[in-house]
Amino acid sequence: MKAAVFDALNVPLNIENVPDPTPGPTEVIVKVGRCGICGSDLHATQDPVFGVQHGAVLGHEYAGEVVARGSQVEGLREGDRVAVMPTHGCGHCASCLVGEFAWCRNHKLEGGGYAQLSVAEPHQCIRLPDTVSLEDGALVEPLAVSLRGVNLSPIRSGSRVLVMGEGPIGLGAIFWAKRLGATKVATTGLTREREDLARTMGSDFFFQASDNDLNAEIDRALGGPPDIVFECVGARGLISQAIDHVKIHGTVVVVGMCTTPDTFSPWAMIQKQAVIQPSAFYGLREFEIAIDTLDAGHVEPHAMISETVSLGDMPPAFEALKERTTQCKVMVDPWAA
Repeated sequence: MKAAVFDALNVPLNIENVPDPTPGPTEVIVKVGRCGICGSDLHATQDPVFGVQHGAVLGHEYAGEVVARGSQVEGLREGDRVAVMPTHGCGHCASCLVGEFAWCRNHKLEGGGYAQLSVAEPHQCIRLPDTVSLEDGALVEPLAVSLRGVNLSPIRSGSRVLVMGEGPIGLGAIFWAKRLGATKVATTGLTREREDLARTMGSDFFFQASDNDLNAEIDRALGGPPDIVFECVGARGLISQAIDHVKIHGTVVVVGMCTTPDTFSPWAMIQKQAVIQPSAFYGLREFEIAIDTLDAGHVEPHAMISETVSLGDMPPAFEALKERTTQCKVMVDPWAA
């Protein structure tokens, strides 16, 4: 099969012919239909903190079809269409038994979606209804990331929300916040290129992060300081900005992934008695809710898909995304010519 293989940090992925995988007794083989290019994969090919090894196949936002299964696999059949949770655990501990695989002591984050075939465990494979395409199935993982952050917030009917960041995770946060009760949602971005997309996802207001008197503009639009701020970028200095934006007794949910040391003023947080809530990964329930929501006919998330490329064209597309582009969610079709 063909796969995009990681060679070394800051080196473009390389398309190689590698052996087809075979399932172990408790494994299935998934024919990858679509895989989204995620910002964390971009970072993983540049930042040693992720520990990506030579020869690894990345890609964790994918959906496909089960084409082979091990002798001990139950509950899945060849031909089943699935979205794959990349979080993998032991399957037996308290966290695994409630579908919180990311908090298993033996947790691993497994990719494999930048290839024509991938190996997964049955507990990672969530069946897709006939109404959900493999393309939309590949959106389930980033939607689950955003939903986790919103679920960890104290959101309720009437909440005023600010989402910092207009990437896929920020757009997902807008979508879920509006669905879960936010009356008004404002979004900040570096440019206005994705303003229409943010509004499609449910944002009522959009501001450039460089706007003058940004706090006053946001407060005026929302009718007061935001009750909840979702930091969905993961850049240094943004937690401090989020604390500055949030109301007294408000909550800052940190969904963005910043791997470098950052600072903020504890006094600014203490003065407001603000809560800082980190959010990472998701559980089985978030995956299921994302699928059910797509199944119910909510088409807004599909608008995030800006391009689909073949596996052969994927490395240059991947490199281009390391710089700010007009793209939002680029999908890979591993079987396209």
